[in-house]
Amino acid sequence: MGTQDSSPQRQDRKRHRARIARLEADIAYFQARLEFIGDPENTNQLAQRKVFKALHKSVANKILNAKKDYSEML
Repeated sequence: MGTQDSSPQRQDRKRHRARIARLEADIAYFQARLEFIGDPENTNQLAQRKVFKALHKSVANKILNAKKDYSEML
């Protein structure tokens, strides 16, 4: 007989929390890269800045959706 800790719902919540944490770590990385690039001095940095901004926006939307899904699980 399983304990409450191993219930499928609890496992799903753990997975969602881990997913959110990974996405938040990605956001922190993208923010750090954008800070490091600063004001682009060449076309390569400009391209990197555009990519990191797009990734940041995409991951931010994923976090919002994951948090919404998580709140619905509670």
